[in-house]
Amino acid sequence: MYSHGSESLIKQAREIQESELQKFYSRLVKLLQAKELSHETVDSLQRLHIILFATKFTRTAELSSLCTQFLRSLESRQSEGPAHSFTHILPIINTMLTHSPECLTEDHVTLLSKKLVDWLRYASITQGGGASSGGFFTGPRLRQPMPVAELDGTVSGDFFTVLCVGQGFTEDQWMNVYSFSMLRHWLLTYHSVSTGSTTADTDDRSEVDGSVVSMVSATSSSSRLLPPKERLREKAFQYCQRLIEQSDRKTHRRIDAELQKACLVEAVGILDCVCVEDASLVYRTFPCIKALFGRLSSDLSFARVLLPIAQFYLNHGEMAAVDCESVWKVVFGRFPAELFNDAFLAHELLRFLRLNLESLQLRLPQYTRSFPNLLKFLAWNSPAVVDDFVDLLPSLVTTGTAVELLHTLLDLPCLSATLVLQHRSTCLPISDTGGRSLVSLDAFRNPSFRGLFLFLLRGEAGDTIDRLSTLHEQLAEAASWPRVVQCAQTVPVLLHIFFNTVVTIADQKLLAHLILVMLERSSLLLSLRTFIREVHRVFSCHLLRLCKLQPSLVMDQSHELVEFAGTTANVYNKEEMYTHVVWVLGEYLSVSCDSRCSVRLITSCFEALEAVLFEITSSTPPPGSPCPAPRVITTLMSALAKLASRSHDLIPRVSLFLSKLRSVTRCGSVTWCSDEEDLVAIVTRGEELWSLLKTPGVAQSVLTPSAHVTTPQWHKDTNVSMPLQMRFRFPHEREP
Repeated sequence: MYSHGSESLIKQAREIQESELQKFYSRLVKLLQAKELSHETVDSLQRLHIILFATKFTRTAELSSLCTQFLRSLESRQSEGPAHSFTHILPIINTMLTHSPECLTEDHVTLLSKKLVDWLRYASITQGGGASSGGFFTGPRLRQPMPVAELDGTVSGDFFTVLCVGQGFTEDQWMNVYSFSMLRHWLLTYHSVSTGSTTADTDDRSEVDGSVVSMVSATSSSSRLLPPKERLREKAFQYCQRLIEQSDRKTHRRIDAELQKACLVEAVGILDCVCVEDASLVYRTFPCIKALFGRLSSDLSFARVLLPIAQFYLNHGEMAAVDCESVWKVVFGRFPAELFNDAFLAHELLRFLRLNLESLQLRLPQYTRSFPNLLKFLAWNSPAVVDDFVDLLPSLVTTGTAVELLHTLLDLPCLSATLVLQHRSTCLPISDTGGRSLVSLDAFRNPSFRGLFLFLLRGEAGDTIDRLSTLHEQLAEAASWPRVVQCAQTVPVLLHIFFNTVVTIADQKLLAHLILVMLERSSLLLSLRTFIREVHRVFSCHLLRLCKLQPSLVMDQSHELVEFAGTTANVYNKEEMYTHVVWVLGEYLSVSCDSRCSVRLITSCFEALEAVLFEITSSTPPPGSPCPAPRVITTLMSALAKLASRSHDLIPRVSLFLSKLRSVTRCGSVTWCSDEEDLVAIVTRGEELWSLLKTPGVAQSVLTPSAHVTTPQWHKDTNVSMPLQMRFRFPHEREP
């Protein structure tokens, strides 16, 4: 949150009018032309910085003239102008380039590249004469200039970098720090300028002016003859190599250790940039990066650094022909398994995956196999990362992972609970008897159930489990935990994405397997009422979609579908899914959809549905269960009528039931329907179906129309009128 004063400044910056803004720009240009940097100029520069940030999404200001003026001010050397003005101007130039890179010209690129080389490589190596003005380091005034030191306290024997320490800092040392902070952004930005002809940069300092000979960069002095862009890349390479060497020094303060990590992140990122621009640098850089990974990979406190290293391996490992397996074991293995509760790492790793999705899919089979591990980030902190997984999930769906991934998505609340137990188990000793005992925590520590929890905590795809009901019993109390509830709320969204993706890659065999999984798992979900209801709703939607896409799937899984529809209990505890299963059986169990369909199968399905319909309309619901939904009853009646229309021997049976239904309801209220309007609707549907079945030929034409009826093209033929039967089908036989 911003302070009241900060919010006021931001508000003023956002509300500034265009005319006032142009006047402000003109005044600032005039102020910058003065030899001395006045307080008014400094204040104006600071105000410009705020305006640029506060309006970056809502305003396009013309910045070309300002950018030119700022860059011109950099042309004067320190002895010719107020050097301290650079510390105000350079950050603003960086901001301007972010918002308006098009204002750059080739001359600008040449100029700024030269200045960055100066500041990065040739900053003085003695401490400033006065006390520091704050920022990185503070200390008392020094009487005599002394050499800057390394973080371990030894005297620095190489050129100045951001990891050098001292009691005070000179202006060019501060510019060294600022230059490093904007270097990667500059390397990524100057590509927006079309490359023109440049001359060799010969007007520059000696390689050893202001510094001792670099131990890291003892390369040929011919680098001074390179064009400005190439020379900047070379100096950036040397600077980052030096930072990596400095990062291995022992620090005395925790804040210095954190500074080392931050600088390593930036240094590796810069090396990646320069290697992308100049492939020849890959071979010079990889030994250093490889050694750095070897030094840090066993210490996960350096996870922030290891991700940029992984990016470097991904971008350049193939070219350098190096073995990257150990890198991906850390990224896809140890990171999610051991640091799933690190919110910052979760954000950075998922961002890394999203930015490199195409490369990961094409080149790293480890990526798709690691989905059980990656989903731990989602299970632990669902609200923060669900948007990332909305983008990532389609890339994890393959023909090889689809079935296990579906199971894993359904088990996400269980995984969330298990991660909570794992976290608590490491915090609470087994002998600790204080506080309320958790049955699930005892189960987590019990060797008898250890295999179940280890399955949920697996790192790669490939395992299965057959004791889900036991696992759900042990985790029953976790259904009320906030983290588990939040995780469960994300599952339906991800299931929709999963099914929308899988239909684009799966063959009929895989789709049939997924239908089987849906039927099985509809009874094997962690006991969260809303979660179960929403999952059933998603299953129903996509079962219908899959069967419409490939109607022969109903024949492939006819045994399992009929078994599901023939289980009366499903009417009461799986209403949504049961209704859709019955509908697809009535709609697609037909020889017109699959030539394998036989009269015997139709009769078997009819008898199963008939038994359920008879049972629920002739008895009271089980204790604690509501009356069966009217939609279930009408869908059962319609399905029976459809099946009977395809096997006329069954018509008398369904007609008899429908006539009995009418007579029973005339006698008064019934125990299986408590609402009078619902009962009237059920009876009305029964009478309509009964009337249709009196004429079997018409019934078959209406209830099981041929393809030319379901996909009409009568609008193309003026001599054919729409058959009357369509008026019967569409009002009554809509999808559930």
